[in-house]
Amino acid sequence: MAHHRIACLAFDGMAPFELATVAEVFAVSRPELDVGWWYRFELCAEAPGPHRVVGGFDIVVHHGLDRLRHADTVIVPGVPDVRRDVSPPVLASLRDASARGARMVSICSGAFALAAAGLLDGKEATTHWRHAPLLQERHPEVKVNASVLYVDHGSVITAAGTAAGIDACLHLVRKDHGADIAARVARRMVVAAHREGGQAQFAEHPVGRAPSDDPIGRAMRYALDHLHRRLTVDELAVVAHLSVRQFERRFVEAAGLPPGRWITDQRIRAGAVLLESTDQPIDTVAGRVGLTVAGFRHHFRETMSISPSTYRRQFQR
Repeated sequence: MAHHRIACLAFDGMAPFELATVAEVFAVSRPELDVGWWYRFELCAEAPGPHRVVGGFDIVVHHGLDRLRHADTVIVPGVPDVRRDVSPPVLASLRDASARGARMVSICSGAFALAAAGLLDGKEATTHWRHAPLLQERHPEVKVNASVLYVDHGSVITAAGTAAGIDACLHLVRKDHGADIAARVARRMVVAAHREGGQAQFAEHPVGRAPSDDPIGRAMRYALDHLHRRLTVDELAVVAHLSVRQFERRFVEAAGLPPGRWITDQRIRAGAVLLESTDQPIDTVAGRVGLTVAGFRHHFRETMSISPSTYRRQFQR
């Protein structure tokens, strides 16, 4: 069986999940798939040897940056520090690999390395939503999109944090071998076979943990119990025994969102659960969470970046 060489870049202090994701997809031999070629996985680093991993254990890297010279795909699963410069030897190796025609892939903070190497200039790219503002600040020539799971430009692919790396790696398998092979790999991994790159990252707004006797907590519980019908700020203020002005101010302090926006988010989350767990038509789901069909479709797409029907196909249990 022929091989497609995957070179994955390791570094001190790396998170084990992103590395394990790449290894699970590309390093595991899969003769049962009976395809003409598969991947040959090689872990490399600027300095071969032991490297500390988050969690207090080490991995031993046997290969240096020379492996990037022969790789068909180069994957950067992160950088040591998003606020510090990537070393010149690493950047030079990334540029050389790209110029030679290698497919360049980043996961999470790895986008900082591709951006520093100039490989994302003028391109849309993504990273973990927490790092997105800093990536845009440090590399204004990059069009940072913090709302998607991954962005594919053909020769350059960037993925958001953690689990989005699984989606991006399976996306590469799908490109290389087709949807059926990618689905079979996903089944072996017990993950969703396909999430579209444009789907929203789950960057949630924090909700305050209010005590049971807190007026805002009381209003929140009341709202969640009555999502099926129209709710007004005036009504919730009465439940909280506060003036409307006091209620709105204290609600934003507790939830990080205005009351109307928070309620809409809760309607969409409740609707997502119904899409996953029932076969009810979308218009029924919309009514059960207090929205018109048009309103539910609009807010669902605005929140999740995919339609309710697409979400149901991907996540229905």
